[in-house]
Parts: sequence; structure tokens; C-alpha cells
Amino acid sequence: MNAELNESLRQRFCPEGSQLHAHQQKMLEMVGELDRICRKHNIPYFLYGGTLLGAIRHNGFIPWDDDLDVAMLRSDYLRLMKILPSELPPHIALQTNDTDPNYFYFFAKLRDRNSLLEEECPYDQVFKERGIYIDIFPFDHQRLWTHLLGEPLQGHTFKIFRTATNRDRAMRKIRAITWFNRHITFPVFRAISRITRGRTFTYDYGIPFHIIYDINDIFPLTTHQFENLTLSVPGNSHHMLQTQYGDYMQLPPLDKVEHHVSRLEIYK
Repeated sequence: MNAELNESLRQRFCPEGSQLHAHQQKMLEMVGELDRICRKHNIPYFLYGGTLLGAIRHNGFIPWDDDLDVAMLRSDYLRLMKILPSELPPHIALQTNDTDPNYFYFFAKLRDRNSLLEEECPYDQVFKERGIYIDIFPFDHQRLWTHLLGEPLQGHTFKIFRTATNRDRAMRKIRAITWFNRHITFPVFRAISRITRGRTFTYDYGIPFHIIYDINDIFPLTTHQFENLTLSVPGNSHHMLQTQYGDYMQLPPLDKVEHHVSRLEIYK
């Protein structure tokens, strides 16, 4: 992107001193820590989604973006989950089903403990850690039908939460469904995919998206500038972004950009 246009977008949406700029700096710090740990332990990861789009189009955040996504193979994700608790600095928390009893997502977050973030969707209201976050998504090979079946099985928990008249009772149901899917349903699906040699490469079970990617677009990884860091990106970012966004270099209508955050407090 033209450097002058890019700078004008930053000044319009995320000038230095703004809350969004402070938010992005917190996320940048966390992804820097994640990059350090992954390099130390030789765990491949890559920028993903809007974060990858920002890297390629803006050499950093999309100027109005208020989240950050990375992804990795499920096998690497499982290794990372064991390593992170002993490697993260005290002000950054790992949030998973194991560390937060009410967390019913099937991907991990790193959370900044010196902030409080409320999203437009209400699900995070019951989480133990509620600071600024970055998302870590596991990807795996599967049979597509097993993934499509798994989406509503876990997706039902979101409906239970949204329609609850008694939140405590709803959370008991949600925790039970999440436990059953995590320990019984999804392991069975993985066994089916392994035995039948499922080759669809997409989000791991329990994540309610099924964009299909070519793993050869991802590996071997390369690196790209992201703000003041150099981070891992897919080897063929162009085709991966085309798969997800189409003409990804075209800016969206700037008067219709949306944010995830409804309230944010950052503590010193």
C-alpha cells in the first residue's frame, strides 16, 4: 500500500495517544512474547486472518483493527499449551478450558492482566481473565463432515448463553457440553479422520468456522514485517488471503468499519 495513504489511515483511525493505539501496543507486546517463546522452542506459528491481511497490506495492524490472530498446527498447539504457563511473564495469562473453568472456546487466548476489555458479544462476561487478548487457533486435517457436525454440537453452548434466564444454571450446562465434546465427541471425530485419512485442512474441532485451506500455501513459512517486529507468515500469503477475502488489497468502505470492543480500561 502507498505509504502516504497508509499513514493517513493510521492518523484517522489509530493516532498515537488514542485508546486504540494503546490497545494495539498491548497486543503487539503479547505477540512479541509469543514469537520469542515459539522461536525458543522451535514451534512454528503464523499470522492469520485480519492480522495477516494487516501485515501484507499495511506492514502491521489494519489501522482500525482491535484484535490479533495467530494459528498453528494442532500438534504444535498442544506442545505450546504445555510450555506457555512457565514461559509467560506474570502480567500475561494463558486462557484455555484448563485455566479458566467458564471458558468454553476451543482455541486459546493470551490475556493482558493490566486491562479490562468488554466485547460487543457478551460471552466473555463469565471468563476469569478479561483483559486485552490475542487469539491462538489450532488447525488440523479432518473429514469435512465431522467438522461440520462438530460446529453445532459446541455452537449450541452460545445459544444457551444468549437465551439464559439463569446464568449459573446455563453455565453448568455449557461446562458439561464443553467437557463432553472435548473428552468424548471430538476425540472420536479425530479417530475417524485419522482412520479414513481426512485431508480437509481447517480449524480444529469446536471452532465454528470451516474455511478450507491448502496446507501447501502455509508451509514452508516465511517472515514479514509487522509494526516493529518480524513475525512468521504463510509461505503463500497471497493465495491464503485470496481464499479468505478475495481482493484483499481493496480497502473496505471506511465509514462502515466495525470494532469488537464496547468498553476498554487500561491500567498503569
